[in-house]
Amino acid sequence: MAYLLVVEDDRELGELLLRVFGGAGYTADLAPDGQAGLHRALTRRYDLLIIDRGLPAIEGLDLLARLRRSGVPAPALILTALGTVADRVAGLDGGAEDYLVKPFELDELLARVRVLLRRPAAPAGHVLPVGGAEFDLITRTVTGGDGEPVTLSGRESDLLRLLAENPARVFTRREIVATVFPESTTETLADTYVHYLRRKLGPAVIATVRGAGYQLGRR
Repeated sequence: MAYLLVVEDDRELGELLLRVFGGAGYTADLAPDGQAGLHRALTRRYDLLIIDRGLPAIEGLDLLARLRRSGVPAPALILTALGTVADRVAGLDGGAEDYLVKPFELDELLARVRVLLRRPAAPAGHVLPVGGAEFDLITRTVTGGDGEPVTLSGRESDLLRLLAENPARVFTRREIVATVFPESTTETLADTYVHYLRRKLGPAVIATVRGAGYQLGRR
């Protein structure tokens, strides 16, 4: 059974979500503000976090950043009325794995929850080598000997993990999209997120294998 934490200050919506998740076979807790969400997430293990952005006490992205710094590994879905491209980018770059804008269809929400819960959890060691750096799967940071840790978004982390766990393998764009973006068939997403990782970690972190795809490079 999966355990979900819903951090939502709209009481009516929060209670609706509890009923919907309960009907789908999940156990869900509701926190009415960011401070309560922080306390619950730090004192109980959850499989998925569903977080509003405009929360009292602690804003949603600030809450997520605090949880990531504290080593909370549960994937996060931002559920908010803030729906511009800049808002979505801020949410994904802030450590969320997915972003859904209100109003939304309950069937789509449940489908996204299923996708996030299918993703593998971080292994016990949770640190992978990436060239001369270390990639922490829980905090989603890459740390080398030459600077401050670099924080990755949820999808950037998923892509780097795929390559770092299979350093000798070349992945096609289709394989990357099927693994990292299972809800999409748009192969250019692979190119886009390779670009994001190279921008954050340097151009050599991912190697392009001409005519084949991408594999882990040397940072």
